[in-house]
Amino acid sequence: MPELFIDSTWRPAAEGGRREVVNPYDGEAFTTVDEASAPDAEAAVLAARRAFDTGPWPRTGVQERSALLRRVADLLERDREEIARTETLDTGKTLVESRIDVDDVAAVFRYYAEQVLVEVDRTVDVGRDDVVSRVVHHPVGVCTLIAPWNYPLLQMSWKVAPALAAGNTVVLKPSEVTPLSTVHLVRLLVEAGVPDGVVNLVLGAGSAVGPVLTEHPAVDLVSFTGGLETGRAILRSTAQTVKRTTVELGGKNPQLVFADADLERAADTVLTGVFLHAGQVCSAGTRLIVEESIADELVARVAERARRVRLGNGLDEGTESGPLVSAVHREKVEGYVRLGLQEGARLVTGGRRPADPDLARGFFYEPTIFDGCDRSMRLVQEETFGPIMTVERFRTEAEAVELGNDTAYGLAGGVQTGDDERGERVARALRHGTVWINDFGPYVPQAEWGGMRMSGNGRELGPAGLAEYRETQHVWRNTKPAAADWFKG
Repeated sequence: MPELFIDSTWRPAAEGGRREVVNPYDGEAFTTVDEASAPDAEAAVLAARRAFDTGPWPRTGVQERSALLRRVADLLERDREEIARTETLDTGKTLVESRIDVDDVAAVFRYYAEQVLVEVDRTVDVGRDDVVSRVVHHPVGVCTLIAPWNYPLLQMSWKVAPALAAGNTVVLKPSEVTPLSTVHLVRLLVEAGVPDGVVNLVLGAGSAVGPVLTEHPAVDLVSFTGGLETGRAILRSTAQTVKRTTVELGGKNPQLVFADADLERAADTVLTGVFLHAGQVCSAGTRLIVEESIADELVARVAERARRVRLGNGLDEGTESGPLVSAVHREKVEGYVRLGLQEGARLVTGGRRPADPDLARGFFYEPTIFDGCDRSMRLVQEETFGPIMTVERFRTEAEAVELGNDTAYGLAGGVQTGDDERGERVARALRHGTVWINDFGPYVPQAEWGGMRMSGNGRELGPAGLAEYRETQHVWRNTKPAAADWFKG
């Protein structure tokens, strides 16, 4: 069956393009999908435009929209194992992680099914009895939703659930590297009863379909999650038509550990924060910033546990971490390891492909720790998006905060301390969109997610995540109209 979904029809690519989908565990292609080109992208945009301008969805009541989102959540739970397996084959992550992702996606749909029922329109008291002044909300229009390869289904759900809840029509563009779970999601949206033309799916490389999806005058909003350079290019392209544009562009996220923290728990939190999903997480805690008096001991504990991380096939229950997503991405990570050595960082562990012959065909890389790092190093400042942790030391709280904020990014950070007041104080001082105290990584659909500075703009999740997909309009009605007689001539 074709994988492009345009104007309520599953169809092959207009120019016949196909792309192999590769399992990162063994480097083998296990299926192929349609590869769209610019004509497909334009057809999808125009279908979404027609559905918004003349179709029922933008004028459908919130109760009905809410019910559709709940049905999608039910279907996700029904297909949980199938979707999780697909996600693992596609991304290489462990089956445990993929199952959690599907559960989180269902929770996002359920959250927005409830949030859309919350009344946000309001009446404004203007101090006159002859005027009714109301602030009302409408869907933005046609939304292009572009998701990354590391959390394909989860990141797409953060966009499509609130977009549909608000009454928009959408064009979905997953990463060409990991498209399969988004294809499944669209099938579930169709099964749940989404009206014709409301949801459209375009697969393919950003270079081929991206310009149409971001520049077309029929598109009203673009939401992108991915790399910094692509995000910059999208912002430039959408500026031509002044579209509403939100971008989440990753981070270089600090984990601050003070001497009064519980060391065993701190080591576990640091380990998970940086090496989950082989470090391919926009909020990964790749910068360990630790108080000097405990630094050697904490680094030794983390390194000892990092050496024991069980790499393997994500479908095997005993696997703790899968491979990197592609050979190209592994080469990028290896380049950063070489750079770190050139900059004078001291390699504590890792820094190589695993010796296990069973892993030789896949895109594996050992958890890697560099000590003796400082803020001047590119290894410390640039997002490596792999299993690499750098270690910096501090002596005072002020120095810790200064280091934690010394980044062009501002997505997430963590503070570990036995002093609750210090934890709150440092969290407030850190310029990052999410800060965890004595934890690292959890999120919930009810709380906003997004970054500061070069980590992007706008927010996903929470009430603000729904507001991104709504336009605000002020309606002023004069109930006793009369001539103003302003001009006397």
